[in-house]
Amino acid sequence: MTTHLAPPGRRLTPRRSGGRRFALFIGVTLILAGIGVLAWFAWQYFGTNVVAKHKQAEIKQTLKIDWGKGIDGDAIGLLRVERFGADYEAPIVKGVDDKSLAKGVGWDTDTAKPGNIGNFVIAGHRVTHGEPFAKFPKLKRGDRVVVETRTAIYTYTLRNSGTSITVDFTTSWPLWSVPDPDAKAETPTKAVLTMVTCSELFHTRNRSVVIGDLISTVRKTAANTATSD
Repeated sequence: MTTHLAPPGRRLTPRRSGGRRFALFIGVTLILAGIGVLAWFAWQYFGTNVVAKHKQAEIKQTLKIDWGKGIDGDAIGLLRVERFGADYEAPIVKGVDDKSLAKGVGWDTDTAKPGNIGNFVIAGHRVTHGEPFAKFPKLKRGDRVVVETRTAIYTYTLRNSGTSITVDFTTSWPLWSVPDPDAKAETPTKAVLTMVTCSELFHTRNRSVVIGDLISTVRKTAANTATSD
């Protein structure tokens, strides 16, 4: 019986099969993919909040300085909702695209301005990017929502709770000048507020909607131009 030995100077080592190498490659790839997914979620649900809240604080500070000079800034106003907390105050910026909503609560510029006849529509995130509407489901009928601009303070009272109206994101009537599915051709006669956000915490087609009526308008003077300082 002949035994084949390795040439002098070489050790006998078992060959690693191609299957084992492939399995190792797949395992490492899955681990790295998992780490990547976790990092993405951490950024979305924690990182974006830190960045957005810092940005919102800057916007509010700049806004109040501009108001003190008698000029309008990039943001159009400040939103206060007691149901969201006694110290809750979010900047309202122009636009409802992703970039705008990362800066605060977004105003749909195709709708009415604060306090004007028609429908003043604003939207905000429930999670990520500062989550200004995180407590949206807690809203109750009769809650007051305050919008402060450079020239006035507007107070709205809500018609419904934060969970009573849910629509598909393609539904358009919340954006109409009269936010009522049965009022397609009506001309607005009063100032209303519509607030919109995602119905669930994660990706969803559904939107939660609350509608409020203007009940008070307080015109600001030079002495109270920056009432929220």
